Order: sequence, then structure tokens, then C-alpha cells
Amino acid sequence: MTLRAILIGLLGVGFFCGFTYFNDAVMRQTMFIGNTMPISVYGGLLVFLVVVNPLLFRAYRRLALSGRELAVILAMVLPACAIPGSGLMRTFTASIILPQYYSRTTPGWEAEGVLDLAPWPMLVRVGEGDENVLSGFMGGMASGLGHIGLGEVPWRAWAGPLAFWLVLIVSLWAALIALAVVVHRQWAHHEQLPYPIAGFANALLPEGDRAQGGVFRRRLFWIGLAGVFLFHMNNYGATWFPDRLVAAPTSLGFAPLAKLFPTFERGGGSYLLSQPIYFTVVAFAYFLASDVSLGLGIGPYLYMVVAGTFAKYGVPIRGGAPLAPQIQSSMNFGAYFGLFLTLLYTGRHYYGQVFGRALFLRWSSEVEGYAVQAARVFLGATGVFVAALILVGLDWPLALLYGGGAVMIFLVMARISAETGLFFIQAWCFPCVAIWGLFGSTALGPESLLIMLLVTMVLLLDPREALMPFAVNALKLADARAIRIGRTGAAAGAAVAMGLAVAIPATLYFQYDRGANLTDTWACRAVPTMAFNEALRVQQRLAAQDNLAEAEALRGWRRITRMSPDGTAGLGFAAGLALVTAAAAGRLRFSRWPIHPVLFLVWSTYPGFCFASSFLVGWLVKVSVTHYGGATAYQRLKPLMFGLVAGDMLGGVAPILIGLVYYLGTGELPKVFNILPT
Repeated sequence: MTLRAILIGLLGVGFFCGFTYFNDAVMRQTMFIGNTMPISVYGGLLVFLVVVNPLLFRAYRRLALSGRELAVILAMVLPACAIPGSGLMRTFTASIILPQYYSRTTPGWEAEGVLDLAPWPMLVRVGEGDENVLSGFMGGMASGLGHIGLGEVPWRAWAGPLAFWLVLIVSLWAALIALAVVVHRQWAHHEQLPYPIAGFANALLPEGDRAQGGVFRRRLFWIGLAGVFLFHMNNYGATWFPDRLVAAPTSLGFAPLAKLFPTFERGGGSYLLSQPIYFTVVAFAYFLASDVSLGLGIGPYLYMVVAGTFAKYGVPIRGGAPLAPQIQSSMNFGAYFGLFLTLLYTGRHYYGQVFGRALFLRWSSEVEGYAVQAARVFLGATGVFVAALILVGLDWPLALLYGGGAVMIFLVMARISAETGLFFIQAWCFPCVAIWGLFGSTALGPESLLIMLLVTMVLLLDPREALMPFAVNALKLADARAIRIGRTGAAAGAAVAMGLAVAIPATLYFQYDRGANLTDTWACRAVPTMAFNEALRVQQRLAAQDNLAEAEALRGWRRITRMSPDGTAGLGFAAGLALVTAAAAGRLRFSRWPIHPVLFLVWSTYPGFCFASSFLVGWLVKVSVTHYGGATAYQRLKPLMFGLVAGDMLGGVAPILIGLVYYLGTGELPKVFNILPT
């Protein structure tokens, strides 16, 4: 690690964490991060490698950045990308202040005192004479074209809640980075997972005494890049000049065919068949094992048939309150738990050695020192996270269950990313809902439920930009460039800490300057009310059943005596667990087993619906190439697939740059153009 690489990495972290809210909420452009393969990062990398680095190389070779230096920069920037968007800041500030507003406008909240159920450090409190704290957040405090000063932001009102939440966030994220370091050896070397995202980045980075990666010297790469880039630029131009340009179609237009299959259509088949084809997904499907890409492709189609069959008999497996026990979310949680058990089983020897040494037990086999230290950090940081939940009123058994469930979800998401290259993942299962389904409303009580729901609002509700998938890909890229894993993990942790120090003040400043982005109705209107609406329903139901006083009095192990598991949620959990464990066992036992367990992890999720057709197209391309051209043709077409991904990245970053210039020059909002799902 060179000093300039670290400094550039920190500057990059500051830029992405400071600029993202301005791009997303002020200019209202396509998401600057958006998923775990952010267009802004990889598109910026391509611009640098195509234009800047070659010029530096020609002017003075030592000025050009090497592949190892760029890998260090990416390993710092990528984990920090979990901070400024959906991974945290999109919902964080709104979730802890806007309940104060909705308590005044939502029927039942004030009468039932639901806001008082939240422990004081979890919400920003608005007292008498502090109306600017809430009104300034919602409507902005700047007048005209002017801007407020930093001192005008009511930092004092935010100090207490931010102190609590930072302990919770930093401890969980430190645990996740450490866990990514622990599993790296097992996943990257013992199991030889493909890591398509890291593989793409590594192919771009310079080799030896060159300014670019070897793929830039392949004609097929440039054909793929130019074709996709021009395709997107034509469609972007059509958004500005619809009378002069005709947008090219992005989907195959098969939606009407769903009417031929009533059960499939009843389950949502028309929506599935109307999704666009995404070039990056097609390319990644080409790089994957055939059973993986086929599973990701056919899974959502199978799910629509299953959902349509259940709907035919009046048993909906979707719908209902998003944060209440239901079949679909419980099935997702069971599937995640099933893969978690599979991961523990396949890596049991290595993980046993690592954690055995971390706990100062004697083991015969030697393991990497960095993994042992990371295991200790993981255990300590997880302990702090659980302790913080206990301090705000959550009983320790519930805090342990919640912490374990949260870590499990992020670990499985990281595994999906490493094994499939899926860069847009929404688990749509939550530890608080699983605990609720297991214990029942009386055993939990509205206060404990609300605490867990509030943590979910901030950290788990929309994990499309989750930290751990970023971290495992960053470690794989560093490993490919022979950079020490322990140092990379430490650098990633420092980058995340700096990112938080930049993103939180920058986001609050923009929100108090121009007002929160209330046009983001999901983040600013739906999310801040979800937890309290569910707690209110539980409180009213318990009161109607004359069980509220008992629920409020229960503590510790006494909750177990009043457990009343939800039968429907239990069936969903058991179904998800059985499907994944059966598929995993078959894959471990039989070499020609056709079903990969990842099918059941994404088949009912929005990202799965978005990408299903693209994975099928990529699978078909791979099967056709290998069948008719063999391994040689398959290898020859790899640069073309890298070019498809590069074209998407450049085609996404160009509108962002054009929109920025247009906004700064005119003060008007630019046209919105999306390449990947939002």
C-alpha cells in the first residue's frame, strides 16, 4: 500500500459520501450508488483508465497509478459506498426525526402514546421552542438561492441520538468487515468462488508496466463497450429530444404471452415478462456455472407459478403489512437460515480453527493470523452491538437473537454476491419479524417490538447497498493483486469511519439547507411510519384482548412461558429452510445435481424479478457458445462480455456528468435516466 493510494482512497471516500445525497436528492438523478456495483465507481474507474491514466503514463510513468494502487483505492471506496445511499443515509435521518411529525398527523398515534414507546436515544426529540429542528428538516432553512451556514444546523438536538446510533452502526459494521476477513480464505481459496464483480474490476486494472489492463487491448472488448454505450446514449438523448430521437426497446416484449398461462399470469407473470434485459447481468451469467445462472433465471418464473397456484385457492403468499409475520418474508428468512447452516457446515473445519484460536483454545492446524484477529474483532464488535440494544431496553435474549439474525442476513447476502455476481440484493426478511413470528405479540410486547423495528428501519430495510457484499469483493480484488488481507480489512474499516464522519454532516446540511427529499415518498413518508404503525396495531390488539398489561410486564426468560408462534409464519420458515437445505445437500452429494440453492434465495424478491430474463439470456448464450464452439470459443468471447459491463458503466456515468453540468449551469433539474433498477 503506497501513501498516495491511501490518500486518494480517502479523498474518494469523502467525495462519494459527500456528493451522493446532492446527486440523489437535490439533483434527483439516478442513484449515485444504487447497488453493490455502483455505476459511479466503476464508470469513474473506466473514465480514469481510458483517459487519465494513459495521459499520466505518457507524461511521466511514475505519475500513473499501478494496478495494486487502484486495487487499494477501490478496496477503501467500495465499503464506504454502503453509507451515503440506501445502505444507511437514505432512511437514517428521516427515520429518527419524522416520526415527530407523523405523530401529529396520524390518527391514533398521539392518543395511544405510541411515540413514547421509543427509548429517548433512538429519536430526535422536538421540545418547545425547537420547532426549527423539525420544520427546518422538512422544508429547509435557506431563502431564495442562498444557503445556510453550518452553524445554523441544529446539531445539539441531534447529538444524543447520533451518539447512540453511531455506536450501533459502527459496532455492527466493524463486525461485518471482520467477518468478511474471516470468511475470505474459505470462500476465495478453499471453495474457489468466482466473485464476478471483483473479476471484472481486476480485468480492468493495469498489469506490470502498463497504464491499462490487458482487456483494453482486445477488439471484442471495445466492440461490446461501444455498442452498449451508444445504445444507452441514444436512449438518453431520446429523453431530452423525444421528437428527434427514437428510444430503442430494452425489453423483449413477451408480457402478452402470460395470458396463455392463467396460473402464471395470476402469480404476476406479466410483470416478469415485461422486465428489461440488462447487459451487465447477461455478461455475469456468461461467467457463472450453468446451474447458477439457470437457477437465477428460472427461479422467479417458478415462483410466479407457485404464487398463482396458491392464489387460485385463496391463499395469498404475498401481500400484507411488510413488517408483520407473513408467508413470503418467513419463507425468505428460512431460506437464508438454511444457507447459513450450509455455510457453517461446509466451512466447519476452517471456522472452527479460526474461532478456536480466537478464543485461545489449542488447535493442531495453523490458520492465518489476520483471520484470528478478525474473529476477535467480530466477537467484540458483535458484543457491543448487542449491549447497545440491551441498554435501550431490549432483553438480552432478544438482543442476541436480533444481532445473530442481522449478521446472518448480511453474511448470506455477501455469499450470494461472491457466488453469483448478483449486485442488487434485497433479502426482504427481517430478524425482528422472525422473532415476532416465533414469540408472538404477547411475549414480545409493543415496546420491545418497536425497538427492533426501529433498528430495522435504519440498518436492514433496503440493503441494496449492504456493507458486507462490498467488503468481500474488495478483499477478493486486493487478494488478486497480492495485497495483504489484514491490512485491506483495516483500511476498509478506516474508510468506513471517515465516510460516516463525512456523510452524516453533509446529508444533514443538505436537508436543513433545502429540506428533506420529500419526493422520495418511500424513504420520507413510508419508512418513518412503518415501525410505529406496527407497534400501534400490536398495542391496540393486546389492549382489546386484555393482555397489554401482562405484555408490558414480561421480562427475560418469562417471555418464553408466553410464547405463541405464528403458524403461518412457521410454515413459511419451514418451507424456505427445507427447500434450501435440500438443494444444498443434493449439490454436495451429487455431482450432476441441477438445482442450486440460490434459486430459493432470490426467486421471490424484486431484484430476482428484474434480472430473471437477463440471466436466462446469458445462460442461453453460454450454453450455445460452449456447445457449438467449445472451450476455445467461450474464452474468446470473454472480452466481449467485459465490454458489455463496461458499456453499462460508462453509459450510466455519462448522464450523471451531463446532468451535473446542466444543473450547475441552469439551476434546473436534469432529465432522469436509469440503466439499472432503482
